[in-house]
Amino acid sequence: MLVLGIETSCDDTAVAVVENSKHIRASVVSSQDQIHAAYGGIVPELACRSHIEQIRPVLETALAQAQVTLDDIDVIGVTQGPGLVGALLVGISFAKALAYGTDKPLVPVHHLEGHISSIYLEHDDVPYPFVALVVSGGHSDLYVCPERGHYQLLGRTRDDAAGECFDKVAKMLHLGYPGGPIIDKLAQTGNPAHVHFPRAMMAKETFDFSFSGVKTAVRTHLLQLTTPDGEPIFADDTFWPIPEAPWWEPQRNDILASFQQAVADVLVAKTLRAVQQSRAQAIAVVGGVACNSALRHAMQHATGTEGLPVYFPSPRFCTDNAAMIACAAAYRYQTQAWADTSHSFLDLDAHPNLMLTGSEIS
Repeated sequence: MLVLGIETSCDDTAVAVVENSKHIRASVVSSQDQIHAAYGGIVPELACRSHIEQIRPVLETALAQAQVTLDDIDVIGVTQGPGLVGALLVGISFAKALAYGTDKPLVPVHHLEGHISSIYLEHDDVPYPFVALVVSGGHSDLYVCPERGHYQLLGRTRDDAAGECFDKVAKMLHLGYPGGPIIDKLAQTGNPAHVHFPRAMMAKETFDFSFSGVKTAVRTHLLQLTTPDGEPIFADDTFWPIPEAPWWEPQRNDILASFQQAVADVLVAKTLRAVQQSRAQAIAVVGGVACNSALRHAMQHATGTEGLPVYFPSPRFCTDNAAMIACAAAYRYQTQAWADTSHSFLDLDAHPNLMLTGSEIS
């Protein structure tokens, strides 16, 4: 079975062709990082315009790489939500047109189920139940997965998501966008114990996250910094100009490493607590922040002593991609009733706040 996956929930235009739920024939992603870098974050209108421009050429490239035509495709899967409503509508409208024109079944996919499904692209032996930590620019969620396709929400962020927090700290220091990979690289030479930033809600029983406090703590710390002569480094919270003195970069990297470690510590601690409560047999860490080296090291170190397996997708499957959407769509198609020719999908709409609950999207 060949599944065509389409993903346009945020700022990546992605199309993939996946065979038998796992074998990736093609996975093409058109990134918009250069478009949004000048603004330090995603501009929804620009994201939507770029999706419109890129969706067809990305599809053509994916089909060419997979060496197939639309006639060879058996099922089409598309992200229904959550995400930016304009961006979602581009992918959904395109997928509906393809499905109607080729008389193929169309399967809507929850974006977070796509991320969780990314582990199945490389691992077919994940034990159940497992705890899934979904961490990205828009999400910091904890789920228990008792079996494939079933999800119990334990907690989510109450304010900034982890990836969003990385982007905002990077923006403070004029480091560029997206902030996560930049901070991760610079923090490699920093001391993660240099500054003790707060670990929010660690003493509470809730599995919810809160990262706005650590972001504010970084801002406050930067405003309190002084030069070797005792003068304030930054006059106000524009944090400009950036010092060019040789002492600045090591100090900056220590701050970034300390910030990164604070975020990782919270994510790991909450995940391990979720494992204990649910008696899970494994952990899956998915989403863009799953690429972060500090999080990977901290999670593997914490679980290694207990012999608890932890699964991370390869970096290309951590960030938004359509292979994970195709994988999730294949499972939904095989386990639920889908009418091939009823065209019941024509009323399919985007849901920017779509929830992942139980065994179905709602």
